[in-house]
Amino acid sequence: MDKVKMENGKILPLLVELSIPAMIGMFVNAVYNIVDRMFIGNTPGLGSLGLAGITISFPVTLILMALSLMAGVGGATRFTIALGAKEEEKAKYYQGNSLMITILFGLIFMIFGNVFMNPILRILGASAQVLPYARTYLSIILYGAVFQCVAMCGNNLSRAQGNAKNAMVAQILGAGFNILFDYIFIVLFHMGIQGAAFATIGGQFLSMVWQLTFLFSKRSLIPCQIEHMILKTKYALSVIKTGIPAFLMQMSMSLLNIVINSMLGTYGGDIAISTVGIITSVQTLMLMPLTGMTQGQQPLISYNFGAKRFDRVKETLKYTIIGSTILSFLGFLVIQLFPTMIISMFNDEKEIVELGSQALRIWFIFLPIIGCQMMCANFFQAIGMVKHSSFLNLLRQCLLLIPLILILSTIFGLYGVFIAVLIADIIAFITTIYMIKKEMKMLVV
Repeated sequence: MDKVKMENGKILPLLVELSIPAMIGMFVNAVYNIVDRMFIGNTPGLGSLGLAGITISFPVTLILMALSLMAGVGGATRFTIALGAKEEEKAKYYQGNSLMITILFGLIFMIFGNVFMNPILRILGASAQVLPYARTYLSIILYGAVFQCVAMCGNNLSRAQGNAKNAMVAQILGAGFNILFDYIFIVLFHMGIQGAAFATIGGQFLSMVWQLTFLFSKRSLIPCQIEHMILKTKYALSVIKTGIPAFLMQMSMSLLNIVINSMLGTYGGDIAISTVGIITSVQTLMLMPLTGMTQGQQPLISYNFGAKRFDRVKETLKYTIIGSTILSFLGFLVIQLFPTMIISMFNDEKEIVELGSQALRIWFIFLPIIGCQMMCANFFQAIGMVKHSSFLNLLRQCLLLIPLILILSTIFGLYGVFIAVLIADIIAFITTIYMIKKEMKMLVV
């Protein structure tokens, strides 16, 4: 990280420099998750049941991601704010403690997940037909919990140092391995859903090794040292507290997926679960570039907030709102014009294609406003306003969407789930815009 450039360089070139690698990395990350489902959905003997098995397991992987982000985003935010405030010793401990926290999270998750796997999958709505597929997939994925946690935390710490390219390379390496070995394990070796799981954790392991090699080397702005990984209450609690909004966002997504799968199972069965599994894959693909942009804006906003350069904070947010809105609108056009082709890429069973084509268009009607909402919600995370960020991250997923799904599905059946998404999107957007306008007035240059 060039500290002079971060504090005095032109915002737009800096934002592009930090955001483009993050966006590419997140897009590639989304692609390899989608490739898993494409291979499974088009493999004879798996098809819709294999897709349903991965979809049922998805909330568990989201919880693991939530823990990773709590340590990674929390540590990265505190690290960058400390650098902006010229407190380098604190920055070292924020980095080291966040890395140790995520390792512990991964180990604990791996143990408890394997011990309680069957009851967890039943709670998540796995039918007797889907349960064997979900159990096979998840039993392997859980053994890679530490790999995923450390890789994700390392990506956030790399970006916090201003080295977004390193995070991008880590993600591309992991994704490339996953895609290649999906083909080898599933198509050539006929390993089915086990092959998809082994390819996934193999990619995560490779990403983890890359990040650890970087963080402990002289290429790192502040090389990680074992002494800074020893947990200190002051720093560990600060990391966790700051990362709570990111944690709540992912946890709410997990809870939301549980509720959605339950309603889908009630009103549409395994076909509906498989269909929405495809839709959530498309959603991931659409949102990952936007997530990359939030990761690009975070170091700029955090550093300049710590340095009290509020004019630069506002300018960064302005550019990310414009850029994210353009990306969102382009994604909206693709989905509305080619829904059948998109669904067919995952599975060509007639029932899934017919339901998916309709549902996809409804689900993403308000996609053009999602980018702006994400940038504004992330702004509060980047400046350490935990309560504001937590509220916005919970608003759409838990406070609005879950009650709306439960109510509207009883009235409109399966399509009530899709309608609920639209209402939650527009209310969350209006609320976020109100809060960000109020906060901008408080930032005095």
